[in-house]
Amino acid sequence: MGGHGALICALKNPGKYKCVSTFAPIANPSECPWGIKAFTGYLGENKGTWKQCDATYLAKDYDGPKLEILLDQGEDDPYLNDKQLLPENLQNSCAGNKLLSLNLRKQPGYDHGYYFISSFIEEHFTFMAKHIC
Repeated sequence: MGGHGALICALKNPGKYKCVSTFAPIANPSECPWGIKAFTGYLGENKGTWKQCDATYLAKDYDGPKLEILLDQGEDDPYLNDKQLLPENLQNSCAGNKLLSLNLRKQPGYDHGYYFISSFIEEHFTFMAKHIC
């Protein structure tokens, strides 16, 4: 599962998850070229339907128990610079919802690759462990 999948699982199932962590997700697929192409192909032209599968829109309307989100994003990620990921949109949605706590960590010198994930995965395990132990 990718990062966006993890986000929507937690946001669409309030109370089933205490936290969610993700690396460089497509945070607002309704607004980026990749997401628009995928949503049109899989969900059709109705953009209202898209919002039900978009973490940024789900975060605006989330009304479950408090949920902590850890999101790491490489600052040198070419997909970030191409406006494919849009973590700032998710950040704005979470800032407007007191039930969500987003820790968006922008990591200088990292891109979208294996080294990025391997550098921070232990911190994500620690983050998740504090919620289940």
